[in-house]
Amino acid sequence: MFEYMGDRISNAIKNIKGMGRITEDNISDAIKEIRMALLEADVNYEVVKEFTKSVKEKALGLDVSKTLKPEEVFIKLVKDELILLLGSDYVELETSKKFSSIMLVGLQGSGKTTTCGKIAAMVRKKHSKKPLLVACDIYRPAAIDQLVEIGKSLGIEVFTKGKENPVDIAKEAVIYAKENNFDYVIIDTAGRLHIDDELMSELENIKEAATPDETLLVIDAMMGQDAINVIKGFNEKLELTGAILTKMDGDTKGGVALSVRHLTNVPIKFVGDSEKLDGLSEFYPERMADRILDMGDILSIAEKASSVIDEDEAENLAKKMKKGNYDLEDFLLNMKQIKKLGPLENILKMMPGARKMGLNNINIDPKDLAHVEAIVLSMTPLERRKPEILKMSRKQRIAKGSGRSVEEVNRLLKQFESMKEMMKQISRGNMNLPF
Repeated sequence: MFEYMGDRISNAIKNIKGMGRITEDNISDAIKEIRMALLEADVNYEVVKEFTKSVKEKALGLDVSKTLKPEEVFIKLVKDELILLLGSDYVELETSKKFSSIMLVGLQGSGKTTTCGKIAAMVRKKHSKKPLLVACDIYRPAAIDQLVEIGKSLGIEVFTKGKENPVDIAKEAVIYAKENNFDYVIIDTAGRLHIDDELMSELENIKEAATPDETLLVIDAMMGQDAINVIKGFNEKLELTGAILTKMDGDTKGGVALSVRHLTNVPIKFVGDSEKLDGLSEFYPERMADRILDMGDILSIAEKASSVIDEDEAENLAKKMKKGNYDLEDFLLNMKQIKKLGPLENILKMMPGARKMGLNNINIDPKDLAHVEAIVLSMTPLERRKPEILKMSRKQRIAKGSGRSVEEVNRLLKQFESMKEMMKQISRGNMNLPF
């Protein structure tokens, strides 16, 4: 998501590099390029118009100090405006009460039922809640079975009354949850192919019966600008507390994320970034702006890592990285933990300068990781600690021992050195901006 748009914006800013100061002449082309990038990413025209106007006005009013370069000032301004557009502040899901209930609504095919499971897994893990999933979609074939299967895979109970009235099911589910020590109720509701009076009436009745703390709209990010009309339609009837954008790992241009808050005032609370049940990320406007501008999202990586990586090991690794002592021995020890973070390519995309270094186009086959592990395991402890001693005879032995080629051994060593250098820069806070 956002890659093409982000690259266009970064290139526009790059053109200001070397200018002595910011003037209307030298930013006019950059503003034009940014406008085209946003429009091509399916950002609403009115939003684009207001955004570029604001950037231009603020840029021309800036005083560039001698210690800062014009492009640094300009990209900071663009980032700040992107953060404003995305909603400024992170809006957290309601989890503070002793007992909470939330209701998920949306059109058919938006990924609502799967998202119910993702939220259940998240609140249990992050907030130590005991969730109950509630099956209120009695119309879509196999919707109830799908939720039951999701619940079974997560070890989370699903409340279902078959094809009974969804309003009664929701009401009974809340009573059942309170009587059986569940403290977080997640209600899956029916969707339609389009908004209609019958759907809205049912959802309004469910909301009145269950009195949820949150009413969240699950929406397919690939809808483009049509998504705005859908959000407005649901919001008028149900007073939404937030939106969840699904399929953000697909071919979506991301424009809807830049239009939602500004046009509807409904905060984005989560994005679905994989089909797996742990593929749900909290939406932080600043982090998203960093990703758009290829500045990386180290905080999100750190949060993912904190759940699977031992704290002491992480501290030791950080010290070694800072000293530039990270070696293949450390790499081997960390591989199994890194696998738990999910698809490695998703992590690489969140590194600063990922697009500049081509990390955004990497597709990693799990078999490739097994091959890498085999190569490293075929090295002696000394070779892992000092890969610089690996001359041709050693590489040939390693290739033979791992069942891989010498070319693959060389490729691994080259990639390792690039990664080691990048880690060193990040640990010292010296990572260059993407332009």
